[in-house]
Amino acid sequence: MDTGGRLIAGSHNRNEFVLINADENARIKSVKELSGQSCQICGDEIEITVDGEPFVACNECAFPVCRTCYEYERREGNQACPQCKTRYNRIKGSPRVEGDEEEDDIDDLDNEFDYGTLDPQQVTDAMLTARLNAVRGSQFNSSRMPAHSELYSSPPSSQIPLLTYVEEGLEISADHHALIVPSSMGHGNRVHPMSYTDPSIPLQHRPMVPRKDVAVYGYGSVSWKDRMEEWKKKKNEKLQVVRHEGGNDGGNLDGEELDADLPMMDEGRQPLSRKLPIPSSKINPYRLVIIVRLAILGLFFHYRLLHPVRDAYGLWLTSVICEIWFAVSWILDQFPKWYPIERETYLDRLFLRYEKEGKLSELASVDIFVSTVDPMKEPPLITANTVLSILAVDYPVDKVACYVSDDGAAMLTFEALSETSEFARKWVPFCKKFNIEPRAPEWYFTQKIDYLKDKVHPTFVRERRAMKREYEEFKVRINGLVATAEKVPEDGWTMQDGTPWPGNSVRDHPGMIQVFLGHSGVRDVEGNELPCLVYVSREKRPGFEHHKKAGAMNALIRVSAVLSNAPYLLNVDCDHYINNS
Repeated sequence: MDTGGRLIAGSHNRNEFVLINADENARIKSVKELSGQSCQICGDEIEITVDGEPFVACNECAFPVCRTCYEYERREGNQACPQCKTRYNRIKGSPRVEGDEEEDDIDDLDNEFDYGTLDPQQVTDAMLTARLNAVRGSQFNSSRMPAHSELYSSPPSSQIPLLTYVEEGLEISADHHALIVPSSMGHGNRVHPMSYTDPSIPLQHRPMVPRKDVAVYGYGSVSWKDRMEEWKKKKNEKLQVVRHEGGNDGGNLDGEELDADLPMMDEGRQPLSRKLPIPSSKINPYRLVIIVRLAILGLFFHYRLLHPVRDAYGLWLTSVICEIWFAVSWILDQFPKWYPIERETYLDRLFLRYEKEGKLSELASVDIFVSTVDPMKEPPLITANTVLSILAVDYPVDKVACYVSDDGAAMLTFEALSETSEFARKWVPFCKKFNIEPRAPEWYFTQKIDYLKDKVHPTFVRERRAMKREYEEFKVRINGLVATAEKVPEDGWTMQDGTPWPGNSVRDHPGMIQVFLGHSGVRDVEGNELPCLVYVSREKRPGFEHHKKAGAMNALIRVSAVLSNAPYLLNVDCDHYINNS
C-alpha cells in the first residue's frame, strides 16, 4: 500500500483508515468537513495548519475542536475526545502533558515543552530539566518555550571545539552547539546542553583540562540538528501500513527490509476489546433505585432491632441474623450493578495477531465441555445442535475439542452422538464455506431472515437446499432413536457385537470414553480434518458419592488433560449453542 510517506491512523470503532496530510481524494469525509467549521466547544473557527490542512484533534472521529480547546482539555480536562472518549495524543506544536507516551524520535522538539517568554538562561535551565523529567517519565509544566529559530539565533563563538557525528574536515555550521559552560554562572555551576551566549560579551575558555586533545572525547550526541532531520525524513518515507501476514519480515520498501523499531500500525496490533460507555440516562435511574432500596433496608433493620419480640427472643434473634445475612448478600450483589462494564470484542484482530500466513497458528487450544444427564428430559436433538455449533466454530480444528459428559450412561446419548458425528462431516464444511450464522442447524433453518443476504456464491442456494434436506433426514434418525429408547429391554441394551451395554445400570457402571472425531482419522466430505469429539461417561459405584455435575466436570477435566490438555476450558449446557462463531 503506497502511502506517499504519510501517516495512517486506524479507527477503533469504524472499519476505515484515516490518511493524514493526504490529497482530497484520499481523505475521509469527516476531515473534509472540518475546513471552515467551528469548534464544537467554544465556537471559534477551526484553524488551518502550516501544511494547509484543517486542525484535527482526534484521529478516531475527527470531532471539530480548535487547538486552544484541545490543549486546554489535555491540560485541565480528562484528556479525551468529547465524542468518542478516545484519549488525545500529542499533536505537533502542542505541549506535552502527563500520561503522554515517550516518543522514539524528536518529532517536535521546538514545541514539545511550551515554556513562554523566559529569559535565555531560564530557557536553557528549563530544557535541561525537561529532558531529565522525560527520562524519568514525569510531567514538566511550564509556560511557553521559544521556537527553534529563537534558541539558535545567537551562535556561539566559532573558536569553541565541537564534538559531532560529522566526518573530519567537514565545516561545522555555527548553529551546531557543543557542550559548553555558559559565561553567566549566576544560577550555579551547571552544565547546559544548549547554552545562550550574548554576542556582546566575549566567551571565556575555562576547560577543566586545557591541554587535552578534543579527539580523545570521541563522538557524541552534541550536534543533532541536521542528523535528526535526515533521520526523521528517512523514517517518514518508510512509515506505512503493513499487512500483518508479513509483519516486519514480509513488508519492504524499495527492496530494503523495514527497521525492527518501525512502528507497525496494522490492525493486528490494535486492542482485542474495548469498554463501551454506558449512558448516564440509563445507569443513573438504576443507581437511584439502589439508593432508595438501601434506605428502606436501613429503616427496616432500625425497626427490627428496636422492637424485639420478648416472648420468642430466640426466634426473633435467629430471624434477624438471617435477614442481616440476606441483606449483606444483596449489598454485595449491587456492586457490579452499580458500575457495570460492557465490552466490545474484535475477533478479526485476534486472528490477525495469532494467525500469520505461512506459519503455525499461535492461537491457544480450547476444550469445550457439554454436560447432559437424562436424554428423555434433555432431548438428544438439542444436544446434537449444541455439539454441531461447537464443531463448526471458525477456529483451527486442531485447537478445538468437544467433550460430551453423559452422566446417565444412556445408550441413546451414545447413539445420538454417533449420528451427530456423521452429520458433522457435511454440516461443518457447509458452515465454513458460506459463513453460516448461527451454526446450530435447528436455529439456522428456522430463523425468519433473508438467507440470501451477503451470499454471492453461485452454488449457495442449491447446497443450502441439499443441506436442509440432509438435516431433516438427520432429525428423523434422531427421533427414531428416541422412540426406540422408550422401550427398554428387560435385560438391557447390547452393543453391535452383542456385548451388554456397560451403562445398563445407571448407578453401577464402569467409566466409558469414546473418541468419535479428531483422532480416529475421520474427515469431512471435502477431505478436511474435523475437531475432536469425545463421549465421556464417568464411573459410578454404589456407596460412593458422585457429586452430580461437579463430579462430571471433574471427570471431564481429567479426560481432557490426557487427550488435548488445552489451557482454556469452556463449559456449555446441553441446551445452549454458540451463536457467533
